[in-house]
Amino acid sequence: MRNWFAGFGGQLKPGPAIPSPNIWNWPDIYERENAAQDADREIWAVLRELASWAGTDVLDIGCGDGYHLPLFAAEARSVIGIEPHPPLVDRARARTAGLARVRVFEAGAAALPLPDRSIDLAHARTAYFFGPGCEAGLAEADRVLRPGGALAIVDLDFTAAPYGDWLRADLPRYNPAAVERYFAVRDFTMRRVPTVWRFADRPTLEAVLRIEFSAAVAERAIATTPGLTIPVGYRVHLRRKPIRPVSA
Repeated sequence: MRNWFAGFGGQLKPGPAIPSPNIWNWPDIYERENAAQDADREIWAVLRELASWAGTDVLDIGCGDGYHLPLFAAEARSVIGIEPHPPLVDRARARTAGLARVRVFEAGAAALPLPDRSIDLAHARTAYFFGPGCEAGLAEADRVLRPGGALAIVDLDFTAAPYGDWLRADLPRYNPAAVERYFAVRDFTMRRVPTVWRFADRPTLEAVLRIEFSAAVAERAIATTPGLTIPVGYRVHLRRKPIRPVSA
């Protein structure tokens, strides 16, 4: 996926955001990509099972242009979107302008503008600021979570063909097993989620592959993908903040 993991392994701290070339440069194509992703709502079913957000306060870290905010807001008590890129903040605010339960802030994962213990579910989906070297973001998520609250990190499964094969072709240094160990030793559970991306038309499918991969890998993916669907695997990493008894 083109440059989207450029910051993985670098220290996450307040400062300039690491660019996400797909949504930053082609937000309208990425909107159509979002519409195609997880067409059967498999990720949503897993999230609902592991950490239901009904009646809770939700934080979407790296919310982009806010595509998922209305989906959380349909059931949550409140929803906060955090996004470091100002044009995407503007788009997210426009998308949610009629939703009283939703607020969007310009900020990064390592400096959340929220009080301690104010959130029940912190969600980050394919935003890639969590992992080795990004402990500051994990610490911030823990800070804003209430005891018993959950941090859910949804990322792409590099071991699941065909999409994972294309990812590894563009990012040969990425080690899926090492990333999974990183989360496991920090007490995250992990669930693999097979999904289908379903596109409305062939030009959209091809445009999405071209913003996600290098030119050579994108053309290979297009040539080997018949029809309008792509199987895409995800991983859901989830950790609950411990509930500690109050000292007498």
